[in-house]
Amino acid sequence: MLTAPLSARQTSGVLYLHGFNSGYGSPKSALMRDACKTLALPCETPQLPHRPLAALRLAESLLAKLGPRPLLVGSSMGGFLATCLAERHDLPAALINPAVRPVRLVSEWIGEAFVNEHTGERFTVETAHREELDALTPQVVVPERYLLLLGSADETLDPADAFALYRGARTVIHPGGDHVFSPLASYLSAVFAHGGHRLMAGPSVQ
Repeated sequence: MLTAPLSARQTSGVLYLHGFNSGYGSPKSALMRDACKTLALPCETPQLPHRPLAALRLAESLLAKLGPRPLLVGSSMGGFLATCLAERHDLPAALINPAVRPVRLVSEWIGEAFVNEHTGERFTVETAHREELDALTPQVVVPERYLLLLGSADETLDPADAFALYRGARTVIHPGGDHVFSPLASYLSAVFAHGGHRLMAGPSVQ
């Protein structure tokens, strides 16, 4: 991968937020760390708690380590958290199949037990998860902050919901793409271009 300066508005680092019950060791987290290493950018890919408020607080505490204007990248529930931070701190964000209505999603899981394969942690989704998400959900978003990467065949979330909420945002829809968004490596150049950096790997968004 080759790099070159692109914009005076370059972001100062990257904060990647994984999805629900995922973790630091996920393939997308590893991709982000490798790309940031290539660009010599500060990067944080924390293992997030399963409780939404605790996850947001941890993510927010890491912003200061990433300079004055980091790029937020989030997948699924991490995309929701990245949106919360982007709106609070006026930051750019790239969202991968973001959870748009997490309250509705988590409501279906209340009482269900999970095991995190990255940490071995066992937990049960409680009404507190839903209540925290409800309190955190932004009432409006500023589309210009965002780049959306959506899989047209997302089996977990309806991409139409994200397209509607972030209408006006720069958007890539990958035909047949699943919820994991397996082709992410091909779109890393678009992700980093959204933060003002040139990463020569795969297609970019015009």
